[in-house]
Amino acid sequence: MLLVLCSVVIVAGFFLLASRRLKIVPGRVQFAAELAYEFPRNTIAREQIGTGEFRRFVPLILALFSFVLVNNLFGLIPVLQFPTMARIGFPLALAVLVVYPVYHYAGVRKYGVGGYLKRTLFPAGAPKPVYLLLTPIELALKFALDPALLAIRVFAAMFAGHLILMVFTVSGEFLLLHAGAVAKPVSLVSFAFAILMTFVEALIQVIQAYVFALLSANYIGAALAGEH
Repeated sequence: MLLVLCSVVIVAGFFLLASRRLKIVPGRVQFAAELAYEFPRNTIAREQIGTGEFRRFVPLILALFSFVLVNNLFGLIPVLQFPTMARIGFPLALAVLVVYPVYHYAGVRKYGVGGYLKRTLFPAGAPKPVYLLLTPIELALKFALDPALLAIRVFAAMFAGHLILMVFTVSGEFLLLHAGAVAKPVSLVSFAFAILMTFVEALIQVIQAYVFALLSANYIGAALAGEH
C-alpha cells in the first residue's frame, strides 16, 4: 500500500511539476512530460479508440500507463525491489473497478443498453445458428474474462520476473557463503544471470505497462465500435 501511495505521489508530482510553467521551447522536465503524454495519447488511445472519440479517454489511458509503469519499476529499486503489480489485488482492482465499468459505460452511453448488448452479444454478419455458440462466448469474454485476463497478464509477468530474480540472487548468495570451495565459483554465474535478468525484467516491466494501457484502450474502442 505504501508503494501504491508513493507511485501516486510520483506520477502526480511529475506532471504537476512539468506543467507548472509551460514554455513554447520546453525544458528537460517539460520535454520528458510531453513524451510521456504523447506516447499513450497517439500510440495507444488514438490507435485503439479512434480519432473521433479518443480524446476524452486520454487522461485515463495516460494515468493507467504511468501508474502501472511506476509500480512495475519499483521491482528494480534497491531496498524496495518489489513490483506492486506482483500482488494480484492491485491489477485486479484496476481492471475490475476502473477499466471494466468505463468501457461498458462508454458503450451504453453511445448505443443505449439494448443497442450495446446487441452489438456486443450478437456481432453483425454471423449466421443465426452460430449465435448459439458465439453469444455465450461473447458474454463470458466481455463481462467476466476480459477484465480478469487484463489483470492476470501484468500480475503473472511481474510475479514470475520477481521470482526469477530472487532465485538467481538467493542461489548465488547460498553458493558463495554456504557451499563448498568447489561450488563457490558457480555463485558468480548465478549473480551474472541475476544481473542479466534484471535488464530483461526492466524491459518486461515497460512492456507490461504498455500492454495494460493498450488492452484497456482496445476494450473501450471495441465498446464504441459500430460492429465487432
